[in-house]
Amino acid sequence: MGDHKEQPLRVGAAVRRRRRALELTLAVVAERSGLSVPFLSQIENDRARPSTSSLEKVADALRTTAVELLAAADPACSVDVVRADGTEPPADQPRTRSLVRGHHQMHASEFIGDHDAGREFQYRNDQLMYVADGAVEIEAEGRAYRLGRGDTLYLTGGVRHRWRAAESDTRVIVVAVAEHIEAVRDRPRR
Repeated sequence: MGDHKEQPLRVGAAVRRRRRALELTLAVVAERSGLSVPFLSQIENDRARPSTSSLEKVADALRTTAVELLAAADPACSVDVVRADGTEPPADQPRTRSLVRGHHQMHASEFIGDHDAGREFQYRNDQLMYVADGAVEIEAEGRAYRLGRGDTLYLTGGVRHRWRAAESDTRVIVVAVAEHIEAVRDRPRR
């Protein structure tokens, strides 16, 4: 019995992301594709599944391909177990492990040990850092924070920060809205 079962894809979110990235209205996409605004709205809200022909028309209107839209689609329903490999790295060797596989709206990683403390991070979307074991020191927005086991730090998108493990047995979980999602505040339109 497998831990992951392939499910139908929800292409609506991928269509909406692409349309918004191009700063197009549904009316413009409707005009370019020859499909109706209500039908396009139903596609974007996953209330209608487009035929292959309709998806190709939408993709053409969005200057992409149906294959690209399907690749960026979200699974309709999925359960995916990511198992620990059962081996712990030596205390002096850091390790990073992705906790979410595939192309999803959320990304999560586990960091064990230290990493490049001089590296500065800045993500477009929000993230949460949770200290599962040990302690970390974080510099964000000109302030220093020390987090211990069980502490969390929430960073809104765009905050520059860096962090380092303050103890050798540190384990940090970082959960973030995936970079391919437009979760940032609306930018002024030109």
